[in-house]
Amino acid sequence: MTIIPLRDSETLRQQKNLTATQKRANTETKEGVLVNNFIKDCPDCKVNLEDTCDTLVISESSKMPSRLYEKNRSSEKSILPISAVATGVMGAIALLSAFVKHNTRINSTISNEKRISDVTRNLAVNDEGTQAMFQMVVSPTRKTILAGIGVLTLSAMAFMGKTFFDGFKDVWVKKREADIQKDMQEKLIDIETQSFAGKIQITRSMLSEKAREFSRYLSDDNEKILPNFGKHLRFTGKNDNKNINNKKNNSLNYFLLGAGTVAAIIGLGFLSLKNLTKSKALLEDYVKDRKNIIKDIVKKSTNLTKENDKKLLEAHFQSIDANAATIKEYMKGLNWDKAEAEEFTQKLIKKSETSTTKVNETIGGDGTPKPTFYSHVDDYRAFFYNWLLDTGNKQFKQLFFGITGLTALSYGGKLAGDAIKEVQVKKLNAQTEVELQNRLVSTELRNFKSKKEAAIQPLVDEFYKQADNGKPKEELKVIADNILFEIKNGPPFVYS
Repeated sequence: MTIIPLRDSETLRQQKNLTATQKRANTETKEGVLVNNFIKDCPDCKVNLEDTCDTLVISESSKMPSRLYEKNRSSEKSILPISAVATGVMGAIALLSAFVKHNTRINSTISNEKRISDVTRNLAVNDEGTQAMFQMVVSPTRKTILAGIGVLTLSAMAFMGKTFFDGFKDVWVKKREADIQKDMQEKLIDIETQSFAGKIQITRSMLSEKAREFSRYLSDDNEKILPNFGKHLRFTGKNDNKNINNKKNNSLNYFLLGAGTVAAIIGLGFLSLKNLTKSKALLEDYVKDRKNIIKDIVKKSTNLTKENDKKLLEAHFQSIDANAATIKEYMKGLNWDKAEAEEFTQKLIKKSETSTTKVNETIGGDGTPKPTFYSHVDDYRAFFYNWLLDTGNKQFKQLFFGITGLTALSYGGKLAGDAIKEVQVKKLNAQTEVELQNRLVSTELRNFKSKKEAAIQPLVDEFYKQADNGKPKEELKVIADNILFEIKNGPPFVYS
């Protein structure tokens, strides 16, 4: 027995929330209907090939689908990609080693002014549990050990409490979800009933229509009225002309789009160059203004103001990215001691030619390539740690209880809010699903009617073709009976 796969929206809707047992029972019911309709209730067939053709409405000129004989063969497998990957990886390693070798050669010849300074490794200890363990290892005193053990114990308690409440939230949400699913299934019963009844009604309407049509044709009192077979054929002449016009329009559109793109690129490029030219002019005005300020500082600088003037001159020279020649030119008019003026000038020149500078020691260390540690803790447990280090400080105690309580309330509120949000979202999703399924009833019915007509119309065309060939009305009646039987029991099936 052949089991017909069921893929319509009503079947998917029915199968979506069924258990394995319900799905199995549902499938067995459908199989039983198939057996009853197509095996047990099959009418006796006459031992006659022509009668069999009439009974099954078999056409003499029916052909196999054109794509039946297509042969699609996959290309031969090859290990070439694997070999290429292996060779490529080893080639990349070889290039990397060559890069390291080249970098070593450069590093040995570069000047101190151009050499990038060393970087101190700063290890952040921002987690309070890590910080407590760090203090117990680095400074193992009675207070740090007690405080560290207290922080670790509090961390374990907080973790277990969080696990419990998270689990409680999941269970509560799951129970509410079960209630929502039950309510949704109750509402879907009426929608599924409408779809099922609509399919039955479509089948009955088609049976009535075709029965009247065949009765009028087979009747001796009425004139034969043959249907227009051409309405089921596809004439391509007009469509071909439309496709040609569409292709011409597409080509013109592509040309216009390309021309517009090129024009946009040229226009935007011109605008960019114009903006860069204006920026260059503005930058030149800025440099000119700063040079005038430098001249004024150099002219008015004295031994009393030189310390402050040094900072100003250094900042202004740096703002205009001055080179050695510019610095020397503007520093000639200094009224300082000659040796001190020369020393400061050389300092400015060296700084302008140096590629990198050292980071502030308070942020990145002193540049020694060794590890250093720093800590910026943002954790409620830090206040517990501070209180355990100095239990006599009441402010530490108040800070711990206040901030810990605020943290617990914040987490509890967020957990409750998330749980309520999830339940409300599931309710709204269920309501949306019900509304969608209700709107899909008409779509499902049109889909069913369209498929039914697609399955029946070739048989109806065959009926009129046989009538044109002069087949007796008795035999035509057999064909009509089987067409009506096919309408009632053929695919797509009502119970799907």
